[in-house]
Amino acid sequence: MGNTKRETKKYTDLTPDDIKAYLSKFRKFILDGKYSIAQNENRQENIDFIEDYKIDTKKEKEILLGIQYDDFCYAVDNDNEEFSHEILYIFCKCQELDYWGTLENVDIYIKINMTQIRNGDDFVFIVSFHKRNKPIEYLFK
Repeated sequence: MGNTKRETKKYTDLTPDDIKAYLSKFRKFILDGKYSIAQNENRQENIDFIEDYKIDTKKEKEILLGIQYDDFCYAVDNDNEEFSHEILYIFCKCQELDYWGTLENVDIYIKINMTQIRNGDDFVFIVSFHKRNKPIEYLFK
């Protein structure tokens, strides 16, 4: 299995209505519990963020359901060859969070993959869910 890096395309030609429709579908999956935030060895940043800010399932859902169309930054092809047909959507949401007793406004970098799993069911994988760690541009702000 070759691990060659492919050229991924960045999409910024989406309209507010495109993103509102995407988020409408996304919210249904969140409410139905058909989602997972990646917390494996490749996603230590997600794990640390969730632990540092004591984000439980209720808070996680509140953040995800609160994403608005103007939090959208861009979409990009999945750079994993096995999933190259998928498009990931990047959002950055500002949220007040508790950091060990101190309230902070945190820009949360959220990368979403809405896809089908092996049994054919639709499912949402939150690939990135952590404090923003690089400059970001919003498409609609």
